[in-house]
Amino acid sequence: MSYLLTNCTIYSGTTVLHDHAVLIKGSHVAAIVPEVAAPADVDRIDGRGCNVSPGFIDLQIYGGGGALFSVDPTVESLQKLQAYVRRHGTTSFQATMPTNSPEMMREALQAGHDYQQAGHPSLLGIHLEGPYINPVKKGAHQEEFIQQATTDAVAELLTVGEGVLRMMTLAPEVTTPEIVALLRRAGVVLSAGHSNATYAQGAAAFKEGFTTATHLFNAMSALESRAPGLVGAIYDADSAHASIIADGVHCDFAAVRISHKMLGKRLFLITDAVEAGTHGAYRFRRAENRFVDENGTLAGSALSMMDAVRNCVQEVRLPLEEALRMATLYPAQVLALDDELGLIQPGYRADLCLFNDEYEVQGTVLAGELAWNG
Repeated sequence: MSYLLTNCTIYSGTTVLHDHAVLIKGSHVAAIVPEVAAPADVDRIDGRGCNVSPGFIDLQIYGGGGALFSVDPTVESLQKLQAYVRRHGTTSFQATMPTNSPEMMREALQAGHDYQQAGHPSLLGIHLEGPYINPVKKGAHQEEFIQQATTDAVAELLTVGEGVLRMMTLAPEVTTPEIVALLRRAGVVLSAGHSNATYAQGAAAFKEGFTTATHLFNAMSALESRAPGLVGAIYDADSAHASIIADGVHCDFAAVRISHKMLGKRLFLITDAVEAGTHGAYRFRRAENRFVDENGTLAGSALSMMDAVRNCVQEVRLPLEEALRMATLYPAQVLALDDELGLIQPGYRADLCLFNDEYEVQGTVLAGELAWNG
């Protein structure tokens, strides 16, 4: 199937184009062409005056659309979650399992494997947030499930999660070089988080195999004058990326702006979104613009990626082009997928988000297939 997506403003990731069309052939972008020079023998689809960006990429989401993967790690949950995120402009995501029992961690990996084997391109993999974290910075994670990493336990997770375990959040100060090396050999992206690391421990981690950090500021040692902590190590490490939750709750919008000045393209957006749930180890309820656990502890956001982009423009005061890159190109770079995702250009997968000037998602293109909302 080939078609031209016309009548839209294209945010390609490198430039903004008016009066151009996206030529889609099969599941990939074939070209961006001036509308007046577009081939006449190709079907045209009216983009309804929308802004068109690459589809959003969310590397940390637990639930949405009635599904909470962190307590129900099944193929059915992933189906619901994919349908939910697609309506909100996200075409690629990592389903996330927080610190939980070994059985639940394995179930999450198995569900991810089964879902990918069924041919669903949206699921990039599973993000295990734990269980090898520091209890001092556990946040809403259940302390009873926190473990000390062993080579045998990690090897078992890698066996079950072969090809699907893409990212793991660990506290650098409670792991070992042997564990880091084992995970890196398996191609797992290591993210520093839920950590009370000193600056020195954080800096060493980014030199030894950690490449990113989980929800900047939240559940990590802070930047202080005499103790720069993990936040300081992230700022100072040229190679370290960091995710951030731009909802104005998990951190002030000024902190997002300052961090963007420090990190530039190393700062990327996640939703950290959850869903209400009343059973299992993680029980959440919505409290206005956030979710909390049974103790009232902040446990996740109510964001969509479109919300996060809008907040970065309206509250953080970033240009729209940069806010979109924080939701598309930069997370693709974290997973080394930026040669196929995160841009609109020839050869890239035709994953697109169509939204209006009020930051309302109107439709998405997933692997070339256009679906309008409503």
